[in-house]
Amino acid sequence: MSAVRTADRSGFLRAFAVFAECLLVGVWIAAAALPLVTLPAALAAGAAHLRRHVGDEAGGLREFASDVRAAAGRGGWLVGLGWWAAAALVWADLAVVRAGGLPGGAFVGAVGVLALLTATVTVLRAAAVWHRGASWRPLLGAAARRTLTDPVGSLTLICGLAVVAASSWLSPPLAAPALGILTAATLTTRLHHR
Repeated sequence: MSAVRTADRSGFLRAFAVFAECLLVGVWIAAAALPLVTLPAALAAGAAHLRRHVGDEAGGLREFASDVRAAAGRGGWLVGLGWWAAAALVWADLAVVRAGGLPGGAFVGAVGVLALLTATVTVLRAAAVWHRGASWRPLLGAAARRTLTDPVGSLTLICGLAVVAASSWLSPPLAAPALGILTAATLTTRLHHR
C-alpha cells in the first residue's frame, strides 16, 4: 500500500514540477520578447527548454538565453517582424471596418482576424519544433500545413491564446506565466498530431 502511495506522490510531484517549470519559462519568454520582434525566438527557446526539462536533460537560464540568440539570429526576428506587421494590418483593417468605411466590412474584418489567428498558430507550431541550426522558412511551411490539417490542435491553441489574452486583461502579470502554459500546450498538440 505504501509503495502505491509513494508512486502516486512521485507522479504528482513530477507533474507539479513540470507545471512550475512552465510558469517559469513563461516569465523567461515574456522577458526575452520585450523587444517584440524576438517573440518567436523566445517561444522557440521556451519550447526547447521544456523539451529538455521533460527529457531530464540539463538546462537553465543560460541555455535558454543561448537558444533565444540562436533562434533570433536564424531569421526569428524577421518572423517576429512579419507577424507584428500582419497584426498592425489587421488592426488598421478593423479600424476601417468599425468606422463603416468598407463595404462588406464585417466579413472583411472576420477574414482578417481569422488570418491573424492562423498566422499566430502557425508561428506557435513552428516555434515548438525549432532546434539549433533550423531555418524558420521550412519550419513555417510545415507548421502551416499542420495548422490546416489538425483543426483540433489549432483550436486548442486558439483557446490557449484566449487564456493568455484573458489573463492579460484581468491581471497583466499573469500573462507572463500563461505564455509558458501556451508553449506547453503547443508542444502537447505537436505530440498529439504525431
